[in-house]
This record gives sequence, C-alpha cells and structure tokens, in this order.
Amino acid sequence: MRKRSHRARVALAVVTAAVLSTAGCDAFGGGGGTKDSGAGVSRPSARPAPVWDRSPDSIAAVGDSITRGFDACAVLSDCPEVSWATGSDAKVDSLAVRLLGVTGAAERSWNFAVTGARMSDLPEQVAQAATRGPALVTVMIGANDACRSSARAMTSVASFRADFEESLATLRAAQPKSQVYVASVPNLKRLWSQGRSSALGKEVWKLGVCPSMLGDADDLTSAATRRREKVQQRVEAYNAVLKDVCAKDRRCRFDRNAVFDYRFDTEQLSHWDWFHPGRGGQARLAEIAYRTVTAERP
Repeated sequence: MRKRSHRARVALAVVTAAVLSTAGCDAFGGGGGTKDSGAGVSRPSARPAPVWDRSPDSIAAVGDSITRGFDACAVLSDCPEVSWATGSDAKVDSLAVRLLGVTGAAERSWNFAVTGARMSDLPEQVAQAATRGPALVTVMIGANDACRSSARAMTSVASFRADFEESLATLRAAQPKSQVYVASVPNLKRLWSQGRSSALGKEVWKLGVCPSMLGDADDLTSAATRRREKVQQRVEAYNAVLKDVCAKDRRCRFDRNAVFDYRFDTEQLSHWDWFHPGRGGQARLAEIAYRTVTAERP
C-alpha cells in the first residue's frame, strides 16, 4: 500500500511538471498576456492609448507676424482674423476652424504671436499660452532670426536651439500633456525669387523688408549671391534644429519641412509687401498644419 502511494505521488509530480512546462512562463503571470480563465488561451495585453490626439479641443498659437496675419488685409497691420492658426476668415479655413468648428475656434483658440518676434521671444509667448491650458500649441517662428540688417546679424544656430529648448521646457513645466505643432521656417530665397518679379514689391523691400535676403533684389553679383546663400543655409540650419529638438518630445510634431518646401507664388503673397502670406498663403499654411496634426503617424 505504501509503495503504491509512493508511485502515485511520483506520477502526480511528473504530470504536474509536464503541465507547467507546457504552460511556460504564463503559468506564473510572466508571459505578458492575459489568461482566459475558461479556455486557458493567452490574449495580448491592452495597448496603451496613443500619445498624439489627432483632434485636440483647444489651440494656442505662438510665433511671429505670419501667425498674426500681418499685411494680409491692410498695409503694415496685423490681421489675426486671417491667421492660418486661429483665424475666422472662411476663405482661409484656419487650423482652429478645421479642428474645432467656427464656434469652438472662437471660444477655445488664442493667438499669442507677436509681429517682429524672434526665437528669443518664444519662451515668454509659450508661458502666456500655457496659462490657457491648450491641448495644442502651434509654433511658427524663425524668419525674423534670418531676416536681419545683414547676414552677420542673424541669430546664431546655437542661440536659436537654446531658446527653442527653453520654450519647450517652459511648456512642459506648466502643461506636460499639451501637444506641439512646429512649422518649418519658410524658404526665404524662394520668396526673393518670386517677389522680385514685381517692380512695386522691390520698391517696398527697400523700406527694410528682410534686408539680409531681399536687399538689392536685382543685384546678381557673386557677393550678393553668396549673401543670399548664407541666409538660406541659416534657415535650413534653423529647420534642422526645429526637427531635432521636436523629435525628442513625444508630444511634438514637426512638419517635415512642408512649409519650407511649399512653392508659394505671387498670388499667395501679400500685395502690400510681397513677402508675408496673403489670404491664399495663409490658407495653404492652414492646410499643411491640418494635414500634419491629423496624420496617423508623424
């Protein structure tokens, strides 16, 4: 009797070991799946919710004159109603209107951009925007860092990076979950090549519109060409900074140079200065932003 009892215990141990071996780590809860209590079938764990919300419910815009709609409606004047980011103009169909609707855009979008702002001004704008608790912050800035009195006066790439990093750090300290859409700096050399076809435009440029790129618009000497190329290279370096810094923040999306690459023509430029976007240009900027914000993948 004792021998049969001993053999029974041995047999039970062997069967138990075989069952555990077949079940593997899941038998101890270490297989990363969830056990079905009835059938013993392993099911994958629930996936975490995606970090990027493609339909944010409030927007704060920061940046420079482009986001303020400068020279889009009248000479030397802001026109925020046609802003690509937060404007109400039906022809522009701003990012805010596309995402929130007309009423939602009026109630839950705010424009903190300032005409003439450079990257060094962005941390303060972001701090103001953060007080609204926006689900999305739009950033378009950098043209004024390149558009200086001369190529030598342009903002250094190192300073541009430091101020952008400070801006994102400021936002994260106040609003850790706010999303950020970053537009690339426009192609200033293309604006020069398009705008110089207008005699009136060139006269306006002489008043001091982006002298580093647009000064002496018809000068095609090697010195002038090198000056414009230096400005263009600085813009490209700024865009590389925007891309790099944004990539380190999982709630930030860069437009992959979509604004820089867009081939604006004279019909989309302000006919007050042949430099800033007019209503048509603002509409194109809104399209690019909407496409980036609502894409499934960055």
